[in-house]
Amino acid sequence: MITTTPSAVTPLWDSVAAAPNSPSRARVAEALFRRAASRLPVRVVFADGTRLGAGDSGSPLMRVLDARSFFHRLGAHANVGFGESYMAGEWSSPEPADLLTPFAQRLPALVPRPLQALRRWAQARRPELERNTRAGALRNIRQHYDLSNDFFALFLDETMTYSSALFRPDTTDLADAQRHKIDRALDVAGVRAGTRLLEIGTGWGSLALRAAERGARVTSLTLSAEQRKLARQRIAAAGLADRVEVHLRDYREEDGRYDSVVSVEMVEAVGSEYWPRYFRALDELLLPGGRAALQAITMPHDRMLATRRSHNWIHKYIFPGGELLSVPAIEDGLRRYTSMEIVQRHSFGPSYAETLRRWRTGFLDRWPEAAALGFNDNFRRMWEFYLAYSEAGFRSGYLDVWQFGFRKPHER
Repeated sequence: MITTTPSAVTPLWDSVAAAPNSPSRARVAEALFRRAASRLPVRVVFADGTRLGAGDSGSPLMRVLDARSFFHRLGAHANVGFGESYMAGEWSSPEPADLLTPFAQRLPALVPRPLQALRRWAQARRPELERNTRAGALRNIRQHYDLSNDFFALFLDETMTYSSALFRPDTTDLADAQRHKIDRALDVAGVRAGTRLLEIGTGWGSLALRAAERGARVTSLTLSAEQRKLARQRIAAAGLADRVEVHLRDYREEDGRYDSVVSVEMVEAVGSEYWPRYFRALDELLLPGGRAALQAITMPHDRMLATRRSHNWIHKYIFPGGELLSVPAIEDGLRRYTSMEIVQRHSFGPSYAETLRRWRTGFLDRWPEAAALGFNDNFRRMWEFYLAYSEAGFRSGYLDVWQFGFRKPHER
């Protein structure tokens, strides 16, 4: 059953109303879309038979079923409108990740440079409610991660890991690739028997379980009540409850001291306003001589700067308060706010594209079970678009994912 939305409240995915009426903006949006699509290796087919795109018969296909609504949404709400139009069924694609990849590859150039200066007027600003204050972070995290443990179990692998796997050339099983990613993060952080480990971002407990199997004593922090409940159940079932504590606690409230700190794809939920506090926390919670592992999704630095105050479809429907860093932003945060140094770094964006492809396939294959939990077709289109949109970002190289190893110097 759905756990986050009381029956008296309309779920967010059902709030996509009729398309707005914005004629002047729609005309501009249509001109820009036609210009961009005509140069991409795709096929765009409108209901009236009009065709766009530089692709051939084998190129990704986009069917625009309601052109008026599509362009009015695009004009009124830019990239938010693009995703909402998919949710509303106004355009479709037999393989949306294939379609979105060429757009992602050329994202910086889709809008002519003279018009890019108008971004601040064309794009929505982030709502005050999505700021990652302690109350705001709790609300943002629960909107996504407390959907339903049963729902996430439909498309995640047996480890219940909701972050990028790390595939090796001989790896075909997603669960094995997830275990490889977890073991590598623990190795980077120097986790072994007797290690006092802090995990910032529990997920459903897969990393904490693996660390405890190595003999570490683990303190894990989460803001999701649903995740904490299942993580505790899994830890108890494994007979490791004496080695792992899972707390509903913000990283800003933690005051322990640890030999190692690991944080896997949690920094994306911090927000640039709080990046200094997050990096200071890593440093303050780590004992001298300790090591930390950070897994983070990244984007190009110039795009991070250009979009950091905008509010996009992912923010509105999937990850409110989310904000990606760039590699230079991570390096700058470490230099300015900590005593730590980077000692290891490894990128594996193609692994994330494959991970997302498998999640999307699993989600669609098991959609009838998701529907039985109370999710409707609006949600199906929203979730499919989210996974395809994200996969395209990693396939195109616009997004990447890194594991960083940090080391705190010994006291002198």
